[in-house]
Amino acid sequence: MNKIRVRVADWQKDNAELRRIREAVFINEQHVPPELEWDSDDSSAVHFLAFEGDFAIGTARLLADGQIGRVSVLKDWRGLKVGDALMQATLEQAEERGLKEVKLSAQVHATPFYERLGFKIVSDEFLEAGIPHVDMVRCA
Repeated sequence: MNKIRVRVADWQKDNAELRRIREAVFINEQHVPPELEWDSDDSSAVHFLAFEGDFAIGTARLLADGQIGRVSVLKDWRGLKVGDALMQATLEQAEERGLKEVKLSAQVHATPFYERLGFKIVSDEFLEAGIPHVDMVRCA
């Protein structure tokens, strides 16, 4: 396997890659309705793409208020630290922007991953797009 690299993506220029990954993970695998996946925050968010070689395999986004979301890795690359690389890039960007706190809504099965990165659960479990989630926060 090649080394995984992550870069800031441009919503316009990298739109096809961002959409391909999010559609595969959220819409096709997890059955999130497309109208819930795509929102007005995409145009103003800082997006990230993870690559193995020249092939995009994961995404994440950071909103101006410190909300991290749409963290997704294509199925064949899960368990290979792609999520760690995406989150590291996202957290570094949040720090560069002076955000003292970042937050996310995590799918319940993914909470151990986020806890390992310093996030704490701050809500009861709730359903989002029919999937159990909890809100999590990480302070700088």
